[in-house]
Amino acid sequence: MRSFILLLLLCTCGAKAQTIVSHTFGNAGNPAIIFMHGGPGSNAINFEATTAAKLADQGFYVITYDRRGEGRSVDPDAGYTFQQSYDDLNSLYKQYNLKKAALIGFSFGGIVATGYTAKYPEQVSALVLVSALVNLQETYQTIIRSCKKIYSEKKDAAGLKDLENLEKLDRSSIEFRRGCFKQAAKNGFFATPHRTEAAQAIYKKLDADTLYQHYANLSNDTPSNEFWKHEKYSTINNTPVIEKIVAKGIPVFAIYGKDDGLYSPAQIASLKAVIGNNHLLYLPDAAHYLYNDQQTHFLGGMRVFLSY
Repeated sequence: MRSFILLLLLCTCGAKAQTIVSHTFGNAGNPAIIFMHGGPGSNAINFEATTAAKLADQGFYVITYDRRGEGRSVDPDAGYTFQQSYDDLNSLYKQYNLKKAALIGFSFGGIVATGYTAKYPEQVSALVLVSALVNLQETYQTIIRSCKKIYSEKKDAAGLKDLENLEKLDRSSIEFRRGCFKQAAKNGFFATPHRTEAAQAIYKKLDADTLYQHYANLSNDTPSNEFWKHEKYSTINNTPVIEKIVAKGIPVFAIYGKDDGLYSPAQIASLKAVIGNNHLLYLPDAAHYLYNDQQTHFLGGMRVFLSY
């Protein structure tokens, strides 16, 4: 069963009610999973359109939502802080009468999910990092190193000059972050060049979905700028935080795509060393949106991970 619910969550300062959009999939009596989207400035509609219902069919109660001030959760007064994001997630727990839930932290959502798990461990049954950012400076270096190799092989002087100028920027700045991801997008780091037939069908369906295209193509730098201004998240390294979560006995799992240009094999190996060999899937022919690229393997991995 799939339902669409508009939640009215009270902001923590007790002022006017704010609107958070959430969707549910599956039976509320099943183990709960909350999907936390990427960004900042994105939304959960991609996961909802392709994977949420199928994950619910594996025996889970899946909840998706757009963070305050992002996607469909329009709020001109959003604070864009991690604590506000945690407070909203706590309100989501209360709304759905959840005592515990597994969290899927996708991309930037992995940062939020990791921070929440560290602060509220009693409310998290498992943390699943999906294409998730962990050590951001390492990701930026991976992007630059890979782009430099591409431009050198192509003898692309203009591309190399762009990288030279990028590396002169303050590496903690939003300009540096934005420049790195611009290079990643330019060189196709978010998409696998080897889509399976099943993945091609998923993307073809998305291309024809006008509602999805509307939200997917919305451009708004405010969440990214404001989160950076308040949290300076471009220097975050969550490896020590994940180590502490594991030490508390909370299972941490991870799923990454081998064609995701944001993460080197060395970064994946470092994460595996922290969470355990059997807690990580590294999927071929999959990039950043791996739940679309290798949906069957993603769903099977989630079923195995959360059957403990």
